[in-house]
Amino acid sequence: MLANYRRLFAVPHVMSLLVWSLTARFYTPGLMIAVTFLVQGWTGSYTLAGLVAGAFTLGMALVGPLRGRMADRGGVDRLILVCAVVFTVGLSVLALLPASLWWLSIPLALGTGLFGTPANQIVRALWPRLTRGPERQAIYAAEATTQELLFVFSPILTAAVVAMAGPRYALLMLAILGLSGAVGFAWALRRAGVTGPAPDEEGTAAPVSDRARPGRRRSLLRSPALCLIFAMCLLIVCGVMGTDLVIVAWANELNAPQYVMVLASVWALGSLVGGAIAGGRKGTPRLPLRAFAAALGMAALIPFMPPITHLPTPLLITPLLFVSGLALAPTLAAVMGRLGETAPAHRRAEAFGWLATAMSTGGAIAGPLTGALVDTHGIAGGTLGAVCLVTVAAVFSLFLRRPTATVETSPATGDRLSPPDRVGPGTTTAEPPPAEPTGTTECPRPPSAP
Repeated sequence: MLANYRRLFAVPHVMSLLVWSLTARFYTPGLMIAVTFLVQGWTGSYTLAGLVAGAFTLGMALVGPLRGRMADRGGVDRLILVCAVVFTVGLSVLALLPASLWWLSIPLALGTGLFGTPANQIVRALWPRLTRGPERQAIYAAEATTQELLFVFSPILTAAVVAMAGPRYALLMLAILGLSGAVGFAWALRRAGVTGPAPDEEGTAAPVSDRARPGRRRSLLRSPALCLIFAMCLLIVCGVMGTDLVIVAWANELNAPQYVMVLASVWALGSLVGGAIAGGRKGTPRLPLRAFAAALGMAALIPFMPPITHLPTPLLITPLLFVSGLALAPTLAAVMGRLGETAPAHRRAEAFGWLATAMSTGGAIAGPLTGALVDTHGIAGGTLGAVCLVTVAAVFSLFLRRPTATVETSPATGDRLSPPDRVGPGTTTAEPPPAEPTGTTECPRPPSAP
C-alpha cells in the first residue's frame, strides 16, 4: 500500500509544495471561530457574527476563477505574495478595530476575503504537471487526507488562543501563520520552477490566440463534464458541512458543547484514515463507488439520532462516525483528480478556481439549509438532508465519463478540450495542435517519478 507514497514523495518538490500549501491555508478552518467570537463580543449577536463570517466566504468565492486565470498566465509566486500581504493587513485591521466601529467589519471582511491566499487551487492545478498515473491519484488522496488535519488542529489552536488571550490575538495569530505559509509556498514554487504558464499535455504551449486574447476564450462553464464536477463538489461540501452543523446542533441541544470536538474529530479521523488507504491503493479510483459509499456511510447515522433514537450519550455513535467518514477524503480526492484530468492543461488553475467557488457556495448554502431542517425535523432531519445532497452528487458521477489520452482543440476559440466536452456521438476530432513552438516561454516539465 505504501508503494504509491514512496514513488510520490520521490518526485522532486512534491513534499515541500504540499507542506507549504497546507501551512498557507492553515488559517481557513479557524478563521470563522475567531471572527464569530470577536463580532459576537462586540455586538452580542450571533446573526451579525455570521454575517461577517459569511462576508469572508463570499469574498473568497467571488474571485476564485479570476485568480485562477491570473495563475494560468504565470507569476503565481507573485500572486501568492500579493494576496497574502493584503489578506494579512486586512485581518490585522479587523483585529484592531474598535468595538464601536463594528459595522465596518462587514465591508472589511468582504474586501479581505477577496485576497484570501489561493494556495489550494494553485497547488491542485500543479499536481498533474508534477505527477503521472498512480502518483497523481496518490497526491490528491494525500492532500485530501492531510487537509483533514487542518480541520482538526486549526480550530483547536484558534479556540485555545481565544480562551487564553481573546479573539483579537487569535486573528493576529492566524494572520501571521497565513503570511508565513504564503512566503514559504512562494519559495517552494520558485524552487520547483513551476511559476510560469503550464504547458499542454504534449509539452507545447497553448495556442497564441488563446493566451493573447483570454477574453475570447471558451468559458469553462460550457463544458458539461466540468460543470458536473463543480456541481458534485458543491453538493458534497454542502452535505459534509451540513453534517458538521448537525453535530453542533446536537451538542447544543444537550447543553454539552464539549461533544462537538470529540464527534467532529472522530469523523475527521475516519476521513483521514480512509484517504491514506485510498492513496496507497493501485489502479484507477472508481468515483461513483466512492461517492455512493460516502452517502451510505452518512445515511447509517440517521437511525441513531434524535428524534428517532435518544442515546444516553452521543459518544455511543463515535464508532459509526469513524466508519461514516472513511469514504469522504477518498471521494474528494477522486473528484479533484478527475478535474485535473478533464480541465485543459493551460487552464487548470482557473478550473480549480471554479471548484473553490463551488465549494465555498456549498458551504454558504449548508448553514441556512441545515438550520431549517433541524428546526423543522430535528437532528435526524438535518442529517437526512445532508445525505440527500451527497446522494445526488453520487448520481451525477454516473454521467461523468473518464477522459482519454486524446486532447482536442476547439476550432472556434483555440481551447484545448478533453473528450467529455464533445456534445454528441459522431463528433470528429479537431485539427491537431501546431507542432511549432508558439513563442511563449515555458518552464521545463519536471521529470516523472520512476
